[in-house]
Amino acid sequence: MSNIPKTQIAAVVPSHGAALEIKMDHPVKQPSELAPGECLVKLFCTGVCHTDLHASNDDWPLHANTPLVGGHEGVGEVVAIGEHTSDSPVKIGDRVGIKWLAYSCLNCEQCRNGREQNCPKAKLSGFTTDGTFAQYTVSYVHHVTPIPQNIDSNAAASILCAGLTVYRALKYSRAKIGEWVVLPGAGGGLGHLAVQYAVAMGLRVVAIDTGLEKKKLCLELGAEKWIDFKEAKDIVQAVRKACDGEGAHCAVVTTANASGYTQAVDYLRPGGTLMAVGLPGEAKLEASIFFTVFKSINIIGSYVGNRQDAVEALEIASRGKAVVRYECKGLSELKEAYDALKQGTVAGRIVLEMSN
Repeated sequence: MSNIPKTQIAAVVPSHGAALEIKMDHPVKQPSELAPGECLVKLFCTGVCHTDLHASNDDWPLHANTPLVGGHEGVGEVVAIGEHTSDSPVKIGDRVGIKWLAYSCLNCEQCRNGREQNCPKAKLSGFTTDGTFAQYTVSYVHHVTPIPQNIDSNAAASILCAGLTVYRALKYSRAKIGEWVVLPGAGGGLGHLAVQYAVAMGLRVVAIDTGLEKKKLCLELGAEKWIDFKEAKDIVQAVRKACDGEGAHCAVVTTANASGYTQAVDYLRPGGTLMAVGLPGEAKLEASIFFTVFKSINIIGSYVGNRQDAVEALEIASRGKAVVRYECKGLSELKEAYDALKQGTVAGRIVLEMSN
């Protein structure tokens, strides 16, 4: 542990609304400073998520703590564990993942019911506690996720949020083998993984997005139908037509656009389920109460996932059933990655590799 540096390179948001800064001398918490239950992780890489962009821009109803090191899709090696930690499920040298949910109490009603992410004492990586846009980060031994041997770190990083989030939404969607699921934003970071998890579950996928590159990606990954939202004159009718004229059984909406939610209620068939996943900051869910009731529509919010969901999502990916399409950049290129996310030009995922 003597080779752990005192400082590191980290991407820091100094205050709400302030510009991102790449700091070369950000402090590293030393092993002797770790509390029981904490671990220090030397990061290999980290994914970049729209949530990180929201935290940096401070445009959500909830506000991140600042100064803030963002990021919540990190993969690295445990290099230290806090003294007096008991029953640690990980040891020094283990490769682990750091997720949005950094910590939960594991003993409240929400945790006991498998909703650890809704724990009132939850700590959130890159939002309420420093995250993974750094060479080292502190997390918690009972919440880091072991990474299967047969998946590379760059791919695993994106499974820890994007993959986990869509996997859980599909898992709780009530959709059955052979049923139609609509995925708005299917060519994006969450969407392209949702296509693959849905196919692995035996669902039939209608992909909604725009552009030839994303169309090619979605169809290659197993989507049966493609709808370009910039070309389709009526999204609702296009989806109904694609789904045997009756509408979809399920929609997993990962976009941060309110229209994606409103349309979903309209194109779902009776008994269909809308899984609300994307987090537009100020938008409202507007839908006809009459037809929501008349059609027996289910609307379910699905927020990331718990520890077991993460293990399952990674296991499926490790067997090649969900393959992350990603582009590698360096930590210093985070601003450029944010620009690409804003413009909607990212097909797949961006992963930042650390230079240690």
